[in-house]
Amino acid sequence: MSQLLQHLINGLAAGTIYALVALGYTMVYGVLKLINFAHGDVMMVGVYMGYATAFALGRQAQRSLWGVVVIFAVAMVGCALLGFLIERFAYRPLREKPRLTALITAIGISFALSYGFQLDIGFLPGASPRAFPEVITPSEWFIIGDRDVVIWNWQVISFLIAVGLMAALQFLVYRTRFGKAMRAVSYDHRTAALMGIPTDRIIALTFMLSSALAAGAGLLYAIKDTSVSPLMGLYVGLKAFVAAVIGGIGNVPGAVVGALLLGLVEEFVVGYAASTWRDAVAFAFLILVLLVKPGGLFGRVAAEKV
Repeated sequence: MSQLLQHLINGLAAGTIYALVALGYTMVYGVLKLINFAHGDVMMVGVYMGYATAFALGRQAQRSLWGVVVIFAVAMVGCALLGFLIERFAYRPLREKPRLTALITAIGISFALSYGFQLDIGFLPGASPRAFPEVITPSEWFIIGDRDVVIWNWQVISFLIAVGLMAALQFLVYRTRFGKAMRAVSYDHRTAALMGIPTDRIIALTFMLSSALAAGAGLLYAIKDTSVSPLMGLYVGLKAFVAAVIGGIGNVPGAVVGALLLGLVEEFVVGYAASTWRDAVAFAFLILVLLVKPGGLFGRVAAEKV
């Protein structure tokens, strides 16, 4: 029983990180019906921004509360700006083009970021993996029994940060004028523009918000995993995309539920089978869900007119 509880805790901790990245896929798809495959690589850029900021602050400052806040703020603001630039110069000119054109562009941006960051030129980090600074010193906060169940401080902090960001996003989307405008643009951006909604601004802010969430998720992942590399965004981004599809891409609560389920599935596979089976079982779980619910757990399959 204690082993099961430990796996539940570990799975939920991993799932909350996937959820933050999956929300970015869901937001962009909900507004533009575009799969932004560069989203995971934007997360990677945020991790390296946090990495550079931590070293600029120094060993003592990076472990303080204000130091952690500065690291997260710089990474999230920097990625928000990157998201704005990608939307303005890559996706906006293709908005009225066939969706396949935008999809290929997204894949191109993904490769440009992931492989461009492997160059060891100027400020680019190079291909070698690096150890993320220990901005949160690991410590055991809760111990149940004779160390049968251990909850670490980074798990609690990551969970609280992730839940806080997701709650703020839920409030923003469903309780503010910006959220109402976002949902209107998602329904029909041409009609929304005719009704006076600044669609270009709403779409740009959506990209900025999703990119900032990706940066926050990337830092939480780096604090847990410690090893960072230019290709980490491809792996984490793909897992988050799977989570978004499981929940029903375009549905905010669905992205969270799908990510938590994926985190639990992966943890139970690692705990009770073998880590080599983790990715295969994750995709098998995706296929099983889509066989039962083609639109995802909370999604709907829309019938298009021919």
